[in-house]
Amino acid sequence: MGLFEYDSEIRASYPVICGVDEAGRGPLAGDVYAAAVIFDEGVVIEGINDSKKLSEKKRELLYDEIISKARAYCVATASVEEIESINILNAALLAMKRAVEGLGITPDMALVDGNRMPDFDCPVQTVVKGDGLSASIAAASILAKVSRDRYMAELAAKYPQYQFEKHKGYGTKLHNELILKYGPSPVHRMSFLKKLLKNG
Repeated sequence: MGLFEYDSEIRASYPVICGVDEAGRGPLAGDVYAAAVIFDEGVVIEGINDSKKLSEKKRELLYDEIISKARAYCVATASVEEIESINILNAALLAMKRAVEGLGITPDMALVDGNRMPDFDCPVQTVVKGDGLSASIAAASILAKVSRDRYMAELAAKYPQYQFEKHKGYGTKLHNELILKYGPSPVHRMSFLKKLLKNG
């Protein structure tokens, strides 16, 4: 079954569905991003898939097409401070909640990637590996990923010594070495660095 057919079957019971996904739970730096997307029945976008399976160039092209064809969409974040205060899982769920609330439409059903149930003002269905099953979730994964990558490029300009444009904040060998060389920046998640700083 194709990703758009998957959504069509759910629309038979819930006419307005939104896909929800996040990006940036794993990195050592930066905000966590989430997106929510609503498509009307009949909309098809060629090549839409889990953002991790697409090249950066393909994601950028799909980003513009998703925004132009979506009935509604919203990208939201939770800050490094919120990640540190309530932990990364709760911060990711908070970003998802903000994305859904920012749609301007209350969906009949939210399809959320993963197995964690966020607290939305609408019915929720979690879908494990949903970004490879549902077009709406895949679209949300692309918007969240592209938005976060653009944000990391802005941080790279602000903090060039960490080379965020190369690793997007993930704990690569290069990133770890630069953290140990320069120390953490204001955009690093200190709770994620305890082991590295202790052993480094």
